[in-house]
Amino acid sequence: MHHRESDAADATWRTSTPNDLMEWLAALTVPWWIAGGWALDLFVGQVTRAHADMDVGILRQDALNACAALSEWEFYEATGGALTRLVTGHMPHAGVNSLWCRRLGESQWGFELMLDDCAEDRWVFRRDPAIQRALNIAIRRSPDGIPYLAPEIQLLYKAKATRTKDRIDFDEVAGRLDGGARAWLRASIARMDPSHAWLLLL
Repeated sequence: MHHRESDAADATWRTSTPNDLMEWLAALTVPWWIAGGWALDLFVGQVTRAHADMDVGILRQDALNACAALSEWEFYEATGGALTRLVTGHMPHAGVNSLWCRRLGESQWGFELMLDDCAEDRWVFRRDPAIQRALNIAIRRSPDGIPYLAPEIQLLYKAKATRTKDRIDFDEVAGRLDGGARAWLRASIARMDPSHAWLLLL
């Protein structure tokens, strides 16, 4: 049975850093990486703004192994603003793209596990599978060895419905992209929305 938790809007998150995740996820044997705004800060090399939560990416195909390795944590499927406890030993439902994670017995959430798709050695954008990136380009490492999602991919996610923090992130990061990353992001955004405001700035 799946147990429905409280509405996601009521959630409180632990204050954490990428270094915390290196400790928390030390037991993982599958690839993982920092995502969201923290990924962009790892790319820039400094904290550029406050972050309300922590996003971690894994490949969807690795979800079962990841959850099994993190035995001190509980996982909730996040869909439509509701959180539903993921039964131990079960894969997340196909339409679920993120799992909220917290230590057993704690009320605050530790991190959100984002489920990314892949095709062999390529990262695949779930909103349009024709948009892909080689995994060895999609996942980078900071000088400290912390894995993080490439900035051009993170900005593509943020381009869908830009909030204030997304525009801040774009302004901070876009000018730092190398030519290949910038061209990939421009082509990917144009495919999703040919009139997107960011295209004039790339």
